[in-house]
Amino acid sequence: MFTGIIEAIGEITELKPQGGDLRVRVRSGKLDLSDVQLGDSIATNGVCLTVVDLPGDGYWADVSAETLDVTSVKRWKTGDRVNQEKALTPQTRLGGHIVSGHVDGIGEVVWRRQEARAERFRVRAPDHLARYIAHKGSITVDGTSLTVNAVDGAEFELTIVPHTLQETVMGDYSAGTRVNLEVDLIARYLERLLLGDKAAEPDSDGLTVEFLAQHGFFKR
Repeated sequence: MFTGIIEAIGEITELKPQGGDLRVRVRSGKLDLSDVQLGDSIATNGVCLTVVDLPGDGYWADVSAETLDVTSVKRWKTGDRVNQEKALTPQTRLGGHIVSGHVDGIGEVVWRRQEARAERFRVRAPDHLARYIAHKGSITVDGTSLTVNAVDGAEFELTIVPHTLQETVMGDYSAGTRVNLEVDLIARYLERLLLGDKAAEPDSDGLTVEFLAQHGFFKR
């Protein structure tokens, strides 16, 4: 588990395709690896990766074919900068929100505008994630815990202060940048809970307007 508070920016230094999946080397920069052991998890641009080797200046991790299919990792190139966060401990301050490092989908930056000293971003999420994104709710973008300031269908807006721009890769974003999105964990579990016995049915469509009306959550 993670908090979404980025600890350091790393750099992709090597990518090795291996039988359909990928092994990636990350130079960790100022991230303290003194307490990291093989098998530990490091969120890298929001993707929970398992450390398989520690060469001294960073870490190697294996990326499965499944992860390549559902994240932006398949677009990584050597030299790309990535957000990094080590897994939380019982002593960690939960300054962001509860983050699993399991990406729900890939979003795209629509535009970026200056707003006083901050920057305003508009991001388009996949349609199937729109129901989990709420005004003033939490969302994780490339591993960074952020507050949603506006929602319009499957698009949402973020206001990013100068410190966050400097300490994360958000300073590199422009229109068209593809980003890893993880929606609020509580929202996903709440949806499953509300389904009740219907959750056990195969090929369930999840919560729909018809389902909510049928079970008395509102009157049509």
